[in-house]
Amino acid sequence: MPRRSMLLAMALLAIATLLPLPTITPTCVAAEPSPSRKPTKLKALIVDGQNNHANWPQTTKMMRHYLDETGRFEVDVITHAAKGTDSSFEPSFNRFDVVVSNFGYGAAPWKPETKAAFEEYVRGGGGFVAVHAADNSFPEWDAYNRMIGVGGWGGRNEKSGPYVYYSDDGKLVRDTAAGRGGSHGPQHSFTIQVRDANHPIMKGMPAAWMHANDELYDSLRGPAENMEILATAYSGKSKRHEPMIMTIRYGKGRVFHTPMGHGDDSQECVGFITTLVRGSEWAATGEVSLPIPPDFPTVESVKSRPFPKQPAEPAKAAGVSPFAPPAT
Repeated sequence: MPRRSMLLAMALLAIATLLPLPTITPTCVAAEPSPSRKPTKLKALIVDGQNNHANWPQTTKMMRHYLDETGRFEVDVITHAAKGTDSSFEPSFNRFDVVVSNFGYGAAPWKPETKAAFEEYVRGGGGFVAVHAADNSFPEWDAYNRMIGVGGWGGRNEKSGPYVYYSDDGKLVRDTAAGRGGSHGPQHSFTIQVRDANHPIMKGMPAAWMHANDELYDSLRGPAENMEILATAYSGKSKRHEPMIMTIRYGKGRVFHTPMGHGDDSQECVGFITTLVRGSEWAATGEVSLPIPPDFPTVESVKSRPFPKQPAEPAKAAGVSPFAPPAT
């Protein structure tokens, strides 16, 4: 090769090495992660209207507020007529993720169409929460008794099913002895003992904690099918460790049942509030995202939140909900 041509080729090669390499666009680019979305609010319905506890309008207001303030629920209330069977009581159960009952002893039967719709709703996967005297209601309604697991009063007896409780040595007892279902002694504060610390509702709770002044129901009995006792309290009256927090499976549905919550002071207990909202979320979804709040009771002391006479609307309430997930 002539010297001149060789010098030109070397110059061109040197220039090429100094030029930037072309950018190659990949045929598939990984999508950037989308911003986190808040979970869709759960729709809750409180049903009430007939209850032997005169303060039921107030406890409905309290439970509605407790569910609202978590930011996890949108809550409606439908109230049955004060006396007799109400022909207009036709809740659209299927519009809701969970139904909370604040009925009580002596409630008149729901009309057959409403009963059938409710049975279908729970059996098909709907959530149900029975609070305090709701386990006194509807003793003749077989499906309802299976939903709540155990109940009391209203003529319940050995034909209704066994007594269910824990013995002193920690054994679960199903006692078929004859006797009435449902009793309680004077109201007092008492210790809740967790029996299943791994259940989503109970996870993170102290092994034992004090519940505020309440009626400690004892001698409840019923079908107790597909029922799990999550926590108990010792009754000096029955000398048994009585179920205080329970879950029941009815068909595809999930039921949360607590006999706690008799009075306004009972429902001001942070333990009651926490189990209500976590139990309602579990009944609706099968999971629990709401945390144990920092003011949860201890084994030594009751912790209560005085209920405001006119609670602020959730969107207008100042500060952070005690049930908001912790900042990360």
